[in-house]
Order: sequence, then C-alpha cells, then structure tokens
Amino acid sequence: MSGLQQFDLAAADGTLIRGDRSIGQDRQILFITGFLSKRWGNKSKALAQWCEEKGWGFCCYDVRGFGDSEGTFTDYTLSDWIVDARLVVDLIQDGPPITIVGNSLGGWIAWLLAQDYPLVEKLVLIAPAFNMMGVRAKSIEPERRQVWHKAGWMPWDDEPAHRDFPIAWKWVEESEAYWKTNFDRLRPVNTAILHGQQDSVILPQGSSQFVEQVRSLVPSFPIELHLVPGDHRLSSPEHLDTFRRLTVDSTCG
Repeated sequence: MSGLQQFDLAAADGTLIRGDRSIGQDRQILFITGFLSKRWGNKSKALAQWCEEKGWGFCCYDVRGFGDSEGTFTDYTLSDWIVDARLVVDLIQDGPPITIVGNSLGGWIAWLLAQDYPLVEKLVLIAPAFNMMGVRAKSIEPERRQVWHKAGWMPWDDEPAHRDFPIAWKWVEESEAYWKTNFDRLRPVNTAILHGQQDSVILPQGSSQFVEQVRSLVPSFPIELHLVPGDHRLSSPEHLDTFRRLTVDSTCG
C-alpha cells in the first residue's frame, strides 16, 4: 500500500512505539489491535487499502512490549497500553476527523479514548473486550483465580502460544478500576459494534449488555449492535463486507 510511512513515538520510559501512518483528506482511520495481536493483520490491511481508495488517512501501531515496538511484554499493563493509544491519537490530531476501529481489547481502549478526544467522530468496535481481565478473572475456576492472585502472574490460557506472555494480576485490578468509571461520562460518539454470535473468547452477551447500559443512561446515544454468525476472528469475506459497510460505506446513528 502506497503512502504508508513508519513512525516512532518515544514513551515516558524511553521505549519506542512503532507504527505506520498515511496522510489523507476528509477522514482518517486509526486501527487499535487486540490483545497479543500485531498491527498488521487481515482487518488492518483491508482498512489501509480502503483508505487508500478513498484518499483517507490511516494509522496503526504496536503496543509497547509486543510486535515491532520496544519493551518487554511483562513490563506493561492496561494503563500503559491506554497511554500508548493516547500518544498515537496525539500524533494524528493534526489531521482530519478520526474514526477509531478497535478489535477485541482494542475496542474497549477505543471507547475510552473517544470519551476524551472530540476529534474522534466515529467508533467501530469488533468483538470489544469490555473489562477484559476483570471478566476473565471471574470466569475461571476459583482455585486458578487464587493461584493467579497469589503468584501475581498467569497466562491467558494453556495454549502454547500464550505461555510466553504471562499476565500480571495488576491487569485485573486496572481493568476493574477502569470499568467502574466506564459510564461516568458519555460523549455521544457514533458507535457501531460488530460481534460474532459464536464468539467463545469474548462472549457476545458482553456487547449486548454494554449497549443496554449505554441506552439506559442516554437513550439517544448513537450506538448500534450488529450480531452476526461467526467466531471471535470475524475474518470471512462476508464479515469483511459487513466490516467495510460499517466503517467506510456508512455512518451510524
């Protein structure tokens, strides 16, 4: 994809956040990845292509401790990744209005950012992992939760790919703390949520309950929920067609 340039952003600890950005007109899309995901996958590649076709700007990045960005994974938690996202939004604030597309945990981070940045005019949240680690801690067996709390670390699950990325109990504490204040301020940002009905990683009930709570607080809030057949990845051509319609071809409200 033409026009993309790599950027480095220095965080407060001196490590570099690495990403890619193209400059465009009228609108720009920021993609925020999910947990343990690098910035370039099928969704971000599709977004970059669509933005190029539209002449829009595009941006994606890797969080500290993962992908091409510097740092060690175990040195960072949710609050650090939110700081990383803020640094990237600060970087692109010199451009046109922003649509943030957040995948899984990136969906919740996108929601949190949109409450603070008026330039963010639209959100597309794909299987958003609201209060991800708080929900995870409640969903596992009590014995395993106690071990996690006492030891201070635990992989997401027993999959070999996850064993090298132990999660600090601090993730749970921070997730719960952010969740407690999640609905304190509700800036009415156009929001579309896309969630697979067969998602067993982040259950679709979480998105349904989220939308219900937002509407109970602000009935006129411009939020839509799209439950579709599919799992957590939502990577089929049909899913990408829906993804494009929500992100590029329409506005929600």
